[in-house]
Amino acid sequence: MQINDLHVSYGAIRALEGVSLLVPDGRPVVVIGRNGAGKSTLLNTIAGVLPHKTGDLLFQQQKINGWSTRKRVKSGIVLVPEGKGLFPELTVRENLKLGAYLRRDASAISKTMEEVFQFFPVLKGCLSNDAASLSGGQQQMLAIGRALIAQGKLLMLDEPSHGLSPLLVSEIFGILLELKKKGTTILLAEQNVVAALSVAEYGYVLENGRVVHEGDVETLRQSEEVRKAYLGG
Repeated sequence: MQINDLHVSYGAIRALEGVSLLVPDGRPVVVIGRNGAGKSTLLNTIAGVLPHKTGDLLFQQQKINGWSTRKRVKSGIVLVPEGKGLFPELTVRENLKLGAYLRRDASAISKTMEEVFQFFPVLKGCLSNDAASLSGGQQQMLAIGRALIAQGKLLMLDEPSHGLSPLLVSEIFGILLELKKKGTTILLAEQNVVAALSVAEYGYVLENGRVVHEGDVETLRQSEEVRKAYLGG
């Protein structure tokens, strides 16, 4: 995924101004920043949920400007939104199956489902439970599992640590490390900078809709500005 000079506005409010970034195939990249920095806007624009004013979005060497959300999902762009985006009245099994709504290969879907259970064994024990009955951590696992069943080429996660205990954050990011080892292409938006930098290889810092820093994770850790603003000095 490559983004060139992206501008997004909400009416007169400029949410993203001239954002450019690159997510190489098979690599995890993180976008960090405080609330309101533009992280969710960026991911929602890539997913096609939000329109953009100017700039180019390129995925798999194709310009996807103007593509519908459905076409982007079908091409392999999958988003785990902030707030998880589950259907609370549906069962765990039904929510997982929704991840495969554009797939037609039943046997392959079943195989992917078993792979998800290897990552999140707790889900296998509550397939008949409504999603609303799950804990916050289990709901995040379900949201990620549903995205994995889509078998996308780009997995985007918006604040997966939000509202979770430190123990559950560690568990979720442990799964992301496993996905990293499998060569999954990941774009992660996070406020939990310590956790995010433990998974990513390259990162961008957003402030007020602009990229103000970028570099490999060690460069970001050593940056005085990043340390003061996000790592407690």
